Amino acid sequence: MDSATSDRAALQATADNGLKIVVVGGFGVGKTTMVRSVSEIRPLNTEETMTTAGEAVDDLDGVHSKTSTTVAFDFGRITLDARSVLYLFGAPGQERFWFLWDRLFSGTLGAVVLVDTRRLADSWYAIDRLEHHGTPFIVACNDFGGPLHTAEQIREALDLSPDVPLVECDARDRSSSKYVLITLVEHVHALAVARAKGAAAPALSGGQGAAAMTPEHTP
Repeated sequence: MDSATSDRAALQATADNGLKIVVVGGFGVGKTTMVRSVSEIRPLNTEETMTTAGEAVDDLDGVHSKTSTTVAFDFGRITLDARSVLYLFGAPGQERFWFLWDRLFSGTLGAVVLVDTRRLADSWYAIDRLEHHGTPFIVACNDFGGPLHTAEQIREALDLSPDVPLVECDARDRSSSKYVLITLVEHVHALAVARAKGAAAPALSGGQGAAAMTPEHTP
């Protein structure tokens, strides 16, 4: 298990606002790779070497070359400014570790559902759990060089709502992974603005109604 924490950038003493994002998805879609590529510190990885004992419980279809797997979670960090820090958690993909997901979703700003378009069905559970929790999320298609699919085909296969952003990425590339995270933050912000407007509209309507009842507005 790689739990080394050396070579890390020191966290500023002024940092007092921690934000949390979770990267979820099926087995072998690149969650550990994404956290590793974008973290400013040497990430905490809970990877173990895969053995023949796991063949009976882990579906290796499409990932036969995979030799290690996350058994708890991955953890990385990005400093946003002097006060705000983004913490990244990569969830394990195997079905036998799904019980950990609900805990990882707690207090989450939003989530990235990382998918391999060759195995879209592996992402259904992640989307279902996020929708159940009411957690905002986007979908990022990691490039494994598989057959090309249109955005419409992917949305239909995953039964995605039209307002859920769908992007392409290469989890190995830092700039590509950063783009995915920025897209998620922008999506969460847009949802917050929409909720605020929706909450303000009834109050505004009520205020106008009250004003219409004042003497100045009576015929």
